[in-house]
Amino acid sequence: MTSTVNESTRNGVDTATLFATLDAVKAAPEAANFQFRASNAWISGTHNRSTIHGFFGVGEERLHERAFTFDADHPAVLVGQDNGPTPVEFVLHALAACLTAGLANIAAARGIRLTEVRSTVSGDIDLNGILGLNPEVRNGHQNIKVQFSVKGDAPAEKLRALVEQSRNRSAVYDIITNQVPVTIEVTTD
Repeated sequence: MTSTVNESTRNGVDTATLFATLDAVKAAPEAANFQFRASNAWISGTHNRSTIHGFFGVGEERLHERAFTFDADHPAVLVGQDNGPTPVEFVLHALAACLTAGLANIAAARGIRLTEVRSTVSGDIDLNGILGLNPEVRNGHQNIKVQFSVKGDAPAEKLRALVEQSRNRSAVYDIITNQVPVTIEVTTD
């Protein structure tokens, strides 16, 4: 049996579309303005559910092919019912997902075939901050560590460079490591 490789697809990335997108944004920079959204509803206790479906991109409102729902909660030891990961665990997932997706795109663009990408992301939190017991302790992660294992058809230094370039271009890494203005508005009945 003979198999053929589609050279315009590498690591599951359609490189022709990737480069066409880059060219389109270069020609019309306003097309790069996106707004992503999540809607959230409280269920009970610390359990809540977010739905992600609509977003704005390339000049118009759009929908994902389906709505995505994500439950969040706290484990029993933190007064929850463990109906989902904690919000701070979703942040770790978001970082791993963003870095991995970027790495796959960058490798495809550079002609590197990946055979395995795995990561573990851990974040340390001191609950004295979030519980209001020590004003000197921050509420969120005090540090986050990402460990990657990357295998592919390139030398180790090129595989490491993929991770570094992904870090340089990662939206989630940027959100976590730079202060992003957040506005909170409240309506009541």
